[in-house]
This record gives sequence, structure tokens and C-alpha cells, in this order.
Amino acid sequence: MSHFSRRNFLFLSSGAAAGTMLVPGAAAGDDNAETGEGLDFSSSGLVTGKPKALPYKSIPGFLSAEQIAPHYTAHYGGALRGYTGLDAALEKSIKTGPAIEPHAYGAMQRARTSKGNSVVLHEMYFDGMVAVAPDPAAEVRRAIEKRFGSLDRWADDFQASARAASGWAFLAIHPVNGKLYNLLSNEHAQGLMWMADPLVVIDVYEHAFYVDYKNRKSDYVTKFMNHINWNAVGARYRAGRA
Repeated sequence: MSHFSRRNFLFLSSGAAAGTMLVPGAAAGDDNAETGEGLDFSSSGLVTGKPKALPYKSIPGFLSAEQIAPHYTAHYGGALRGYTGLDAALEKSIKTGPAIEPHAYGAMQRARTSKGNSVVLHEMYFDGMVAVAPDPAAEVRRAIEKRFGSLDRWADDFQASARAASGWAFLAIHPVNGKLYNLLSNEHAQGLMWMADPLVVIDVYEHAFYVDYKNRKSDYVTKFMNHINWNAVGARYRAGRA
């Protein structure tokens, strides 16, 4: 029986085992780049083991490069490094042994879930923002109006969810009943309903806004609404309905 130590667990879960993280693929001067015309996960960090490239360096009038860069590098990058290290350690234990001590094994399993979720949510968050928001596709607008009464009522409830959350807020579609939900999460592994597909994702941990907004979380949430990449939302909605 391997006595996998707490020190080793913390080393892996922090992402330190995979080295440092740079900011690749953020095109210089391309602050207005848009994304989301398709739903392609082939470049996700969960697939490649490398950080997905940012589609911009800043979002003028909303998020500065000084805000985005450490968020991308330390938080998204750290989650990916942590997930990669934990997944490799668990896979090695399964395939070749030795077995991991039960308490450490449970902690590693929970941490892998949390960090894997963090990777996906950060990718959806970054890809889900643009400098100038396009109009929602007609099918998305109709679905929101049917569920919430109007786009404005949805926006009010979404912002209330985001302000109440200490981690994430989502607009999600559930494939079981086809309904839309505004959901909130206080930790990466909590809050989202099983099988629900996130459509709009906002990170409301302080690291997402503190450089630009200090403690003015409400201002950050309000401005976010003007930078939703509705093209990405439409692609996610169609995939969730497929």
C-alpha cells in the first residue's frame, strides 16, 4: 500500500508538477477577436493537456490585459496543471500500482473533479465574451423569453444569481426536460445540475475582476452583460438540443 502523502497531494493538486504556464496564442493587437461560431472541444486543455489559446488579450471597456493575463495563467492554467497531475497519478495507480492510501485517494478524486470542471468552465467563460456583443439568435431569444418572460427578466435574474454566487453563475439548458435554468455555484464541483449544458458562464471569484474593479463585483456583473458572445451561446444551445 502506497502512503501517498499530503505534501504530494498538495503538490499535484496545485498544478506545480506540470511546470510553469505561459500565455500562448493571444494575438497581439487583436483585442476584438470573436469566437464561438462552432462547438469544437478539440483544443480544450482536457483534450490536449495544454491551455486553450485566448481569443483576445483584453476586452476594451470591460477587462484589461492586466486583469485577464493572471486569471488565464494562474487560475485557468493552475487548474489545468492540477487536473493533469492528478489524472496522471490516478491513472498510474490504476494501471501499474501501487494502490493509493484510501484517504488520499478520495481527496485526489474530488480534487480532479473540481479542477477538471474549472478547466472547462474557464474555457467557456473566456470563449463566451467579446468586445461587442452580437444579438442573440432568434431561437435562443425565443427559448429565453418562453422560460423567463423576456430577455430583460432573464438578465435581471442572471445578474442576481451572479451577485449571490461566490464562484460561478450559469445559464444552462437541461436535456431531460429541455428547460433553461439560471444556476449558481460556490465551488467548481457544486451547483450545476447533472447533465445540464452551460450556455452563458460568468466567473465571479474575486480573481476574475479584482484588478479592474476592486470590490465592485456588481459593476463587473453589470458590464459582463454587454460582452456576452451570443454566437457562442447559440452554438452551445444547438448542441444542447441535439
